[in-house]
Amino acid sequence: DDIDRAYFAVFDGHGGVDAANYSATHLHVNVGLHEEIVKNPAEALKCSFQRTDEMFLFKAKREKLRSGTTGVSALIVGNKLHIAWLGDSQVMLVQQGKAVTLMEPHKPERE
Repeated sequence: DDIDRAYFAVFDGHGGVDAANYSATHLHVNVGLHEEIVKNPAEALKCSFQRTDEMFLFKAKREKLRSGTTGVSALIVGNKLHIAWLGDSQVMLVQQGKAVTLMEPHKPERE
């Protein structure tokens, strides 16, 4: 289609790099192939995080891997910014020199 899109993501491995590397390799593919990418990018991100997690859990069980990862991604579609995250990774937007809070990170003390 004619819509400009850009995708960015950062993963922070916990207990090793396997989950972070797997997510970096597969999340953007799952997002790009998701059926809602055009109509509902936020849903595509959410479902793709879940799908990537399920895929890694299957691999981790099969290969006896014990790592995890936090992750944060930004998907720009036209002039809209969509953020998805897992764990305590954060996104910061600086607009005209001022920080704009985009999200509340997952913390153990947060419901």
